[in-house]
Amino acid sequence: MGTAAARRPRRAASSPGRGRARGGQAPPRAVSDRTAERALAALACVVLALILGMIVFVFAKAWPSFEANGLGWFGSSGDVDRQLGSIFDSPEKKQFWRYELSTWPLLYGTALTTLVAVFFGLIFSLFAAIFIVEFAPPRLNRVLQPVVRLLAAVPSVIYGLIGILVLVPFVADTFISPERKESVAGIVQLTGPGWLVATVILMIMIVPIMIALIVDALRAVPSTWTEGAAALGANRWRVMWTIAVRTARPAIVAAAVLATARALGEAIMLSMVSGSAGFAPNPIDGFTFLFEPTRPLAATIVDNAEGLSVEPFAQTLYAFAAVLLISSVFLSVGGYLVKRPLRKYGVRP
Repeated sequence: MGTAAARRPRRAASSPGRGRARGGQAPPRAVSDRTAERALAALACVVLALILGMIVFVFAKAWPSFEANGLGWFGSSGDVDRQLGSIFDSPEKKQFWRYELSTWPLLYGTALTTLVAVFFGLIFSLFAAIFIVEFAPPRLNRVLQPVVRLLAAVPSVIYGLIGILVLVPFVADTFISPERKESVAGIVQLTGPGWLVATVILMIMIVPIMIALIVDALRAVPSTWTEGAAALGANRWRVMWTIAVRTARPAIVAAAVLATARALGEAIMLSMVSGSAGFAPNPIDGFTFLFEPTRPLAATIVDNAEGLSVEPFAQTLYAFAAVLLISSVFLSVGGYLVKRPLRKYGVRP
């Protein structure tokens, strides 16, 4: 008894010193945490500074093109390919540099291929994800998921090769007759590559990304929610559509935003299969409209990269890049605003 009572004050006296290092300094663990926090904060600031620097650099380079054309830069007057050729042939003296440009065909081609590909791709991805999560047999499920993730990682040039070697000849031989070529011969040449082929290949490219994200979102839905709906008598399809899909709406929006950004920035594949012509496909042409060529902004940058040594031409290409940057910013902000009211009722992506 006496020995135990004598030991107690020693424990009480020694316990305050446990949380301090020698000399009253903070323990090494606390110092390490603060160091890691500061290092990570500095790294985040460096990344943010690089992004802001890139944006400022691109817009500084692009400003002469915007300044020279004003709102006419977004117009449709003149042949954009001829205008680009004129800019490329600008004299060496700065006061004689040419900037006249109307980019409507390029903007229209970008919007047409991107929006159509994302719209149909999202519908297909949603139903494919529902099948994988709820209806696919286990053996098939084990095969589908790795295949989907593998397709999401395939380089875009592979899709471009498949398009130019398989899909383009099929379209040219099956749908483009001599009469159809003759009907628009004075306006544009129909050779097989066109906005429809570009849209189909682009949709095939972005669908695996959306499927993978939507599958993960559907599986993140609490099982008690779906089991409760099933216990009330709802069938599997109704449970998935009214409970799981409704809950996963924020993640579905995120998948669509990511896929749209991927489609906006695609260049190599679209340069190969879109027809590479500064032309705005016209729905008035009827069925022929589907096979008319176009060229999105990103593909235009790739097709004309050799002209970067000509300063006014390089400034024009930087203007294309600036428009893509602005589009990505609006896309991200729009996606955030759409997801915000949905988060209250769903899982976060």
